[in-house]
Amino acid sequence: MRIGLNAHLLSGRAGYRSAGIHGYISNLLRLLPSHAPSDWQFEAMVGAANSASFPDVSMARASFTTESPAIRVFWEQTIQPWQLRRYDLYHALAFVAPVILTAPMVVTVYDLSFLHYPARLSVARRLYLRALTALTCARARRVLAISQSTANDLRAYLGVPADKIDVTPLGYSRAAFRPLLETDIAHFRRKQGLPERFWLFLGTLEPRKNLPMLLKAYSQLPREERLPLIMGGGIGWMAREVFATIERLQLGGSVKHVGFIPAADLPLWYNCAEAFLYPSVFEGFGLPVLEAMACGAPALTTNVSSLPEVAGNAAQCLPPDDVERWSAALRDLQRNDAWRDSARTKGLERAKLFSWARTAELTVASYRRAAALRDRPLSESETVTNVETK
Repeated sequence: MRIGLNAHLLSGRAGYRSAGIHGYISNLLRLLPSHAPSDWQFEAMVGAANSASFPDVSMARASFTTESPAIRVFWEQTIQPWQLRRYDLYHALAFVAPVILTAPMVVTVYDLSFLHYPARLSVARRLYLRALTALTCARARRVLAISQSTANDLRAYLGVPADKIDVTPLGYSRAAFRPLLETDIAHFRRKQGLPERFWLFLGTLEPRKNLPMLLKAYSQLPREERLPLIMGGGIGWMAREVFATIERLQLGGSVKHVGFIPAADLPLWYNCAEAFLYPSVFEGFGLPVLEAMACGAPALTTNVSSLPEVAGNAAQCLPPDDVERWSAALRDLQRNDAWRDSARTKGLERAKLFSWARTAELTVASYRRAAALRDRPLSESETVTNVETK
């Protein structure tokens, strides 16, 4: 069986595109061949400027660069359909497939943030994702969701049948995200000028990360019980409210924003932190919580969206809007050595349940299900050309 994968969101540059979807695509391409039958062939479609390569995966490069979203969409909808004729199965690795579909298909959906947080995107981008994701899911043989939370959203918002969805949780690099040597941690702490004890948040500064709530809870602690709070991550939409909250609550001496953190440094930050705080109200998966636990950092997160799926009983999961409970949890976190030790042990064990190898195994299983259907005619729902979303 010959499988084509749309990997145009694979990026080699540092930045937001070198995480998230890029990590998912990169790790799948690295591991799929070793978990698939030996007679399966994989081909990844990328832009002309993409120099990535993977063992046992052919790279089909476009004749032009597709890093621009508009150009990428043009390629996907006008040129890609002609390439699909040579595949027995096609994997749309991010939400959308061509309207003109010439091969049996599976699609990966990470989250429906474009429905939950529509203001985050331009009108054109929002309408494109809303319509084309719905159409793609309707026509796909299988829909891959990276969490049960996303699977639930697919059912509720797009009407995708439960028996058509395969949940394929994400993994993490076990070579990178692990407890590090004390000497390495001490060296990095000195290099960055970090205090001996601090709390850490990592993520783009945007409304769904719920940072104003965390800052309010933090401000209620007695000054002597506030560990320094370091926020790492790029500036997203409406980030102004975060900095306005810091100023209004007079937290400038205790809270510091260090900006975007390169992927190579993330394990060191997690290892240096006394605890990891992630008050997000919506995540497709919540990879930072997994990475923090894998590094031995006790975690506080929320009890909504996909986050409890990742945290299990290893992290403390709190309502995202309960300032009082978050403040009490922070106070206990600062005082309770026994809880931190227990959370560290539980987190390390919990993280072992996730791996990119498992993601690849589940993806191959989904391909098998899709391939078993590939010779039958498309059903009415799979040939729909106009799908409404809630």
